[in-house]
Parts: sequence; structure tokens; C-alpha cells
Amino acid sequence: MKKLSMDELGRITPEQFKKKSKIPLIVILDNIRSMNNVGSIFRTCDAFIVEKLYLCGITAKPPHKDISKTALGATETIEWEYVENVVELVQHLKQRNINVYLIEQTDSSIPLDQFQFSEEKIAIVLGNEVFGVSEALLPLCDGAIEIQQFGTKHSLNVTIVAGIVIWERFKALIRETSIHCF
Repeated sequence: MKKLSMDELGRITPEQFKKKSKIPLIVILDNIRSMNNVGSIFRTCDAFIVEKLYLCGITAKPPHKDISKTALGATETIEWEYVENVVELVQHLKQRNINVYLIEQTDSSIPLDQFQFSEEKIAIVLGNEVFGVSEALLPLCDGAIEIQQFGTKHSLNVTIVAGIVIWERFKALIRETSIHCF
């Protein structure tokens, strides 16, 4: 076993990335306060070729050095947009027949390991590090997905949550479509 060099990793250029097919997933950041978290989520979206990233509310937007520090260039590859009002964004996506799911602990959350991803495009909403998703979104969304936890904290950093859920979406598409590279 040996570690792969940068040349052996087979990285594509930003131009090649933009032409590549994306997974049918929209990620919405609702009032994320940490710019390091925002940058990290950009990077995760790049890693798993997410279709689009929306930044809403107080979520910081590029260019900013604290976002760039963790995004490592992903702000230049991922299609992103700032929309101030997350409620209006979700309503717009729903009008386009896109199912929107909160990643949140609610009284009717679906455990992630039981959630049935389909091939159709969906959007997920990740909420504020302290308060979670905006309360006004609960009646608008198609449901809530929860990452079950069994320790004392019952909370994960939003970047970890993003990585887990995006990976599960990516993995389900690979299984469903028998495609190993988009």
C-alpha cells in the first residue's frame, strides 16, 4: 500500500467539473454562522458533484478568506446562489416540483438509514449551528430526515451532517443507476 500522489489522484480541472453531470441534489444552508462551515460544505458539494448550493439568511457568501480557507477552490466549481429569504426559496423550489427535506430532529423525522432516495432531484436544508432550521420551514417541506445519534449530545456539526447526507444521496444514486462516475 502507498499513498497516492497528486498526479495519481486523477483530479479534473474546474472547467471539466463544470461540464460534468451532477447529482440531482440541491443543498440549502439556512443561517449558517460559521464561514469555516460554509467553506467546508462547498468542498463536500464539490467532492460529490452536487448540482447547486444555496446560501440563505445570515450565511456568509464568497469571496471571503475564512470561506476560502476550507473550500480550497470549491467556490469556483460549485454552482451557488445567495437568496436572502429561505422560505421564499423553498416555496419556489416546491413550485418547480422539487421535494424539499429538512435535515432536522422533529417528532416525525425519518431516520436517514430508512429514507428512500429516488433518482429524482431533491433539496435538503441544513440549519443554523445552534437553532437548527428556521421554524417557518416545517410546514412547507416534504419531511425531515434525521441522523440517529446514541450518545449524550444528540447534535453533530453541520459540516458532518452535510457530509453524511450528501454521501448517502450519492451512494444511493450509484446503486440505483449502476453508474460509478457521473
